[in-house]
Amino acid sequence: MLKDIEFKKVEDFAVAIVPRNEKIEGEPELWDCYLFNLKDETLKCVIINTRSYGMVDGIEQKTATFRHLIDELGPLEYVKLEAVDAALFHLNTEIWVSFLANNHLYDKRYTFVSESINPTNFTTIPFLNQKGVMIK
Repeated sequence: MLKDIEFKKVEDFAVAIVPRNEKIEGEPELWDCYLFNLKDETLKCVIINTRSYGMVDGIEQKTATFRHLIDELGPLEYVKLEAVDAALFHLNTEIWVSFLANNHLYDKRYTFVSESINPTNFTTIPFLNQKGVMIK
């Protein structure tokens, strides 16, 4: 049962949303979502759910939920997960990550709150040497 599973605190893992350098006129402005394993160990069975949701003018808005599976994410490695349309930044963007490391289950929700994905919150993203918004 779920109550019998010991969930340990997630450390040394990050999620970032980074703007693309190229912009095509007439096309949506796309950013990329990345996952970063900052641990010295391999993560196994990385399961990710992403979605955006919120209220706009009193009306609930939400996107579809996207699900991803990464068999392994090596030590100090990262992976580009999916594109994110900047037109959704008025909503909360949630990336829910679960993985196995050292035979323990880890689970954490990373939420970029409404309007937080913008240049005022930029930091330098490790490995990419680009600016973006990151949550550890």
